[in-house]
Amino acid sequence: MASTSPDAPDAVNPYTAAGVDTAAGDLAVELMKSAVRRTHGPEVLGGVGGFAGLFDASALRAYAKPLLASSTDGVGTKVAIAQAIDKHDTIGIDLVGMVVDDIVVVGAKPLFMTDYIACGKVFPERIADIVRGIARGAAETGTALVGGETAEHPGLLGINDYDVAGAATGVVEADRLLGAERVRDGDVVLALASSGLHSNGYSLVRHIVAGAGIQYGDRAADLGAHGTTWGEALLEPTRLYTRPLLRLIAETGDAVHALSHVTGGGIAANLARVLPLGTWVEVDRSTWSPPPVFRVLADLGDLDLQATEGTWNLGIGFLAVVAADKAEAAASALTAEGFATWQVGVVRAGQHPAGDFEQGAKGVDGGAVRLVGAYSENNGAK
Repeated sequence: MASTSPDAPDAVNPYTAAGVDTAAGDLAVELMKSAVRRTHGPEVLGGVGGFAGLFDASALRAYAKPLLASSTDGVGTKVAIAQAIDKHDTIGIDLVGMVVDDIVVVGAKPLFMTDYIACGKVFPERIADIVRGIARGAAETGTALVGGETAEHPGLLGINDYDVAGAATGVVEADRLLGAERVRDGDVVLALASSGLHSNGYSLVRHIVAGAGIQYGDRAADLGAHGTTWGEALLEPTRLYTRPLLRLIAETGDAVHALSHVTGGGIAANLARVLPLGTWVEVDRSTWSPPPVFRVLADLGDLDLQATEGTWNLGIGFLAVVAADKAEAAASALTAEGFATWQVGVVRAGQHPAGDFEQGAKGVDGGAVRLVGAYSENNGAK
């Protein structure tokens, strides 16, 4: 009979026999370490691998009344496309976009972030690719990646399945907090172009692609994206807005009153969340042209673009509500940062016109928003 002693040379780790490879997890950590460390400034203590990430908060003493802002999110079913074409180095950027760019909405500077990856089996290089993407996005937004967890769930997830989530914390001075309380009648609403679908509405995307009989490895010249195949084009990373928006806030004084991250729910619902009750905005579709990826997908799904407005961002990644007398300067500053920016509407107070308005969203009793007119037919985002 073979020995079952853990000291025997041929002993099998029972956890490995159950499908969990701790050695693979350790290797993944080694592969990602250098990328994670590049996000660390002197505020991060203890390095990589501790039970808890440590961040020196001494700098908060410079704030008169520091408010901590927190956000948590995932990437959604976009990960299914990454898994389908075995390309995992950009999903982490999407995660940072979904998590950290929600913090800047209130005017907060991100401090640190943690991530969580659940998978059916740890493939060290794949996990390292995901975390390298997170680290790249964190560095671009000025966020320290202070910790994370990779959990292997055999039997619950398929061998090539995984999901990612993250959480971030930031800080804002209390009297600099952005939001509906600052918004005034006559404020201008500026749109900042998206890089594409970002990380929302991928269940609809995948449904359309499957229904059209398209393979993710098929060529996708009509999508107007950097990738050469459908899979590569649909993995176009989420654009990151944190640093340009924080610079705009710092350089224009009180010009920026509110910000809205256009994620799940689309343009109208997300703008309504940051407007006060009793105000309304009509967003003029004619001020921009949704990029090709949205038009091609809508055509394949036999959908009118307007039918997708509650699902996709249609070319607008962020909205900024700014003082009317500083709107032109704000738009110029953002354009100079490489973000196409244009006016889509004006905030009005009082009873809104009759029609189908979005009134607040996600439990927020906010303003009312609707999209009006027809989209421009010009090629491009604007």
